Amino acid sequence: MDQISRIGMDTSKHFFQLHGVNAAEMPVLRKKLRRKDVVAFFEKLSPTVIALEACGASHHWARLLQSLGHTVKLIPPQLVKPYVKRGKNDAADAEALCEAMSRPTMRFVPVKTAEQQAALMLVGVRDRLIRNRTQLANAIRGYAGEFGLTAAKGMAHLGPLLDRIQADVTLPSLARDLFAAQAEELTALQARIDAVDAKLMVWHRADECSQRLAKIPSVGPIGAMLLRMKTPQPELFQSGRQFAAWIGLTPKDHSTAGKVRLGVITRAGDEALRSVLVVGATAVIQHAQRSGKASPWLSALLKRKSPKLAAIALANKTARIAWKMMITGETYKAIAAPAAFSHRGTA
Repeated sequence: MDQISRIGMDTSKHFFQLHGVNAAEMPVLRKKLRRKDVVAFFEKLSPTVIALEACGASHHWARLLQSLGHTVKLIPPQLVKPYVKRGKNDAADAEALCEAMSRPTMRFVPVKTAEQQAALMLVGVRDRLIRNRTQLANAIRGYAGEFGLTAAKGMAHLGPLLDRIQADVTLPSLARDLFAAQAEELTALQARIDAVDAKLMVWHRADECSQRLAKIPSVGPIGAMLLRMKTPQPELFQSGRQFAAWIGLTPKDHSTAGKVRLGVITRAGDEALRSVLVVGATAVIQHAQRSGKASPWLSALLKRKSPKLAAIALANKTARIAWKMMITGETYKAIAAPAAFSHRGTA
């Protein structure tokens, strides 16, 4: 067999498809392996460059193959798709990976360590628990509304509502028992969320960069941790705009014939990171509207744009600031806000 210069490997649950080429770009390897045979095959193979499609399990395989002496490059799935010639099968995907890896302008995903994946898992567990809490709270409100009992918005008003339900002797005993069971479930969920939050804060306090990022208005500890966990190598981005585009906060470009046409944001990249930046920006804008104080840039923006559009623009700016701070190690320097501003007339 000719010397293999690079290999594209398409992974799946049970079978892995390989496509390798030599220095002359001629295919010299087309092979399907069972999952249990992958390690043995690459142990015997001379060190080479291997391309994988970036996904949850790809980081594990990247670390494993690197330990065998190989060089591994992870490619985002959307950047591999244009190189699939025709149809959709494992062999075509492996060939597309091999071809995409050779492009000089190709962008790759850094391989995460097991510790980084564990930290991201902690964030994912917290997100799931909060969704479960919201679902349960909505169910309690819905059932209470059927008996004519309501409460103001917010989790803080749910406890008093449950107390009123237990004190209402006009309700059937079965209903009170079911509400009590839901109250116990809600308490247990909150305890689990608090335990996860405590672990996240330990991680946050141990990371100097995360502490600096948390000082940016609209970011906070959770946003800072996501920025650090999702972008372990910020130096891979050439500019703050490229970083914001990677998150999906820049508009879609439909320009042609010299005419610039920009649409809605691309929503590419990581949804959780983009969401936390937009939610944080929305909170800053709401506070500015209530207090009448905002930075000169935000004040001028709110006079021209609706709060929702302003939140996207502020999240974009926050992402650029965060990238700059991660690259340079600088601390955030706030711009003094004017005494008051008027946001009347916004759309």
